Amino acid sequence: MSARSSTLLIAVAAMLTVSTAGCDSTVYGSPHGPSPMLGAAIQPRSPLPRSPHRVRATGFDELPSRIAQATDEAAAKGATISVAFLDRNTNQMLSNGSDQLVAIASVAKLFIADDLLSHESSSPDGTTQLSSADHLALDSMLRSSDDGVAETFWTAHGGEAIITDVASRYGLTSTAPPGDGRWWNTVSSASDLVHYYDMLLNGSGGLSGERANLIVNDLAGSTAIGTDGYPQRFGIPDGLYAEPVAVKQGWMCCMDGGSWMHLSTGIIGAEQRYVMVIESVQPSDGATARATITQAVKTMFPSGRV
Repeated sequence: MSARSSTLLIAVAAMLTVSTAGCDSTVYGSPHGPSPMLGAAIQPRSPLPRSPHRVRATGFDELPSRIAQATDEAAAKGATISVAFLDRNTNQMLSNGSDQLVAIASVAKLFIADDLLSHESSSPDGTTQLSSADHLALDSMLRSSDDGVAETFWTAHGGEAIITDVASRYGLTSTAPPGDGRWWNTVSSASDLVHYYDMLLNGSGGLSGERANLIVNDLAGSTAIGTDGYPQRFGIPDGLYAEPVAVKQGWMCCMDGGSWMHLSTGIIGAEQRYVMVIESVQPSDGATARATITQAVKTMFPSGRV
């Protein structure tokens, strides 16, 4: 998505246990070809409990201190970050304690796609079936963050009602439609986005495994550059370079008169074991802000893998 001037909708929300901050566009997968996650069948799992304070260090012995270090290092550069990281096998979640509400920019395209696929599957008379051209457009929206496609789907399929429907089906208590009707100003939090991904994968959000796989496979097959020419490998893709990832990115300028917001979200690991959301807001140029959020991920995972 091209850089849009916007008033960042930030408000302090419920705390997780470890967190970071981010902005608008889409990024995914390996720069050298399809991710090993591409085509992986989604395995049903039990829904994640919604308790906001579920921190046990088993399996994460060093990660809490690394998250704190990454948060401090980003702050020294003038960036405010929010981080949430979930192990879906153990239901352990870590955060940096920041769960602010933010306009999620192109990450809202996840919700647009989810709503389209949900209505298609629930239409007995075929009136909301997506054409082959629609499916190709949806692929472009998720893989390359095509803003024009997002705008077309948003306008034709209900606008703000899309966000209301998805938030209701997934129980996303911090997610709300944009106050100005612009999809990129949809508001959510790190904890809601982590829960969205977990429920997408375990099927409790309402999409079948087949339809959820359409979304996940598009994220795993993302392009390094968006349709607007913006680099999309910041954060999770370049930070966890040794892992297969399926990612939706977001970025937006210019908050508070000149800050960049970058948001990196997605699924990590060949078995879709981990979900991560990291957001960063920094008063700097775009390249510096991208480097900051990527370095934060590298600080948390210095080997490039979980």
